[in-house]
Amino acid sequence: MEILKCEKVRKVYGSGGNQVTALDGIDLSVSKGEFVAILGASGSGKSTLLHILGSVDKATDGKVIIDGTDLSKLNQTQAAIFRRRKVGIVYQFYNLIPTLTAGKNILMPLVLDKKKPNKEYFDKIAGSLGIADKLEALPNQLSGGEQQRVAIARSLIYRPALLLADEPTGNLDQKNSKEVVDMLKLSNRNLGQTILLITHDEKVAMEAERILTVEDGHIISDERRR
Repeated sequence: MEILKCEKVRKVYGSGGNQVTALDGIDLSVSKGEFVAILGASGSGKSTLLHILGSVDKATDGKVIIDGTDLSKLNQTQAAIFRRRKVGIVYQFYNLIPTLTAGKNILMPLVLDKKKPNKEYFDKIAGSLGIADKLEALPNQLSGGEQQRVAIARSLIYRPALLLADEPTGNLDQKNSKEVVDMLKLSNRNLGQTILLITHDEKVAMEAERILTVEDGHIISDERRR
């Protein structure tokens, strides 16, 4: 089942002689449950694509449909609600609230919508990510890898249609980087989570089942590994 579709997506910044085309006719289809890496150097357009998929930014032209919703038709408020409920985003810098425990950070998207958590699902996420014994700790009491696991758990708590991981290992050492990628693979396998991993690191990208390489605003290759 198709969960994401991009049709001729373009993103242009500036105007007149100062125009910069960050994305130039992106066509993309991702099925539910896929683990896809988007690989590209700095300035390739991969981060712009992530911002559009995450409804943080809007395409200049083209169409993006996630779980049946056309993002171009959402206003700013609708986009924020859609992002919170349908798209989980994990950033390089964990963006945890320092005064809240790990458990409360994970539940924050539900709190914002005044929804009660499903305890069974919450426990499953925390257990799967190996942080069940860290839920009462504050972020500054956790290692970088543990903080990133909490950020992943927070992104999963709403059971999003799509999880976007933006250079999630960029601030971690080799050991913690491997652990975080393993956690993403576990979320994909055990929770059936669809994941798009944005990275400039070819070794990290090789952990995905499909690699899209982006260069100068174009997808130049689409390799299925398994």
